[in-house]
Amino acid sequence: MFLDLPLESIHKQAFKAAEAANCAGDQAKYWEMHDRLFENQKALEPWNTHAEAVGLDLSAFERCLGSGKFAEEIRRDMGEARKAGQTGTPAFMLGRTDPNSSKMKILAAVRGARPFADFKAEIDRLLDETEKAQADGEKK
Repeated sequence: MFLDLPLESIHKQAFKAAEAANCAGDQAKYWEMHDRLFENQKALEPWNTHAEAVGLDLSAFERCLGSGKFAEEIRRDMGEARKAGQTGTPAFMLGRTDPNSSKMKILAAVRGARPFADFKAEIDRLLDETEKAQADGEKK
C-alpha cells in the first residue's frame, strides 16, 4: 500500500504535486508523474509541462487537477500516515495482513532512504520471529 504524505511545511507545492500525480494515475501514469515531479521539485509549475512530458491527455489532466478530485483522499492518507507515527518520507511499514480483513498489523518501520541491506535485515528478523513463534506453537 502506498500513502501520499506531502510535506507542506517544507514544500508549499507538495500537496498540489500529490494531486498532480494522482490525476496522472487516472491515466495510468501515476509513477511516471510522481518520479518526474520528485526530480523537478524546484520547477513544478507549470504542471502541464510535466503532464505533457509523461504523455497525458492535457485536457483531462487539467480538469482533474482543477477539480480537487483527490484532495480528500490525500488528506485521508496523510491522517493514516500520521496515525502510524510517520512524519516524513520515505517511510516503510512492514507488517502482516489479517487473513480475516484488509487490516495490516504493523510489526516494524524503516524510516528514511535506506540501503537494501537495512530492509533485508529487518525482514529477516521478522521472518525469524515468525518462524520461532510458529515452532513454539507447534510444541504446545
